[in-house]
Amino acid sequence: MYFQLPTGKTVYLTIEEYLNLTDEDIQYLVSLDYGESILNPFKGSIVNKSIEDKEYDFTFIINDEDIEEDSSCPFDDIIDLSDNLDM
Repeated sequence: MYFQLPTGKTVYLTIEEYLNLTDEDIQYLVSLDYGESILNPFKGSIVNKSIEDKEYDFTFIINDEDIEEDSSCPFDDIIDLSDNLDM
């Protein structure tokens, strides 16, 4: 992960390094003028990863012609819309 120092420079740290980071470590990095100035706010994010061309397999899609019309609806017993619904 990227950690921004008080000087505005950014250093890359692992999670373990970040959790063990002390104030003295930060002062030491600042005194060395360590790090780099990052202008791109998305540096290191998934946004910059190369997007591979994805191949989609549409062979599993069922055509309307392949579907047999079934007159028995499973919801016919639950909701009877033939009656007058006005109360």
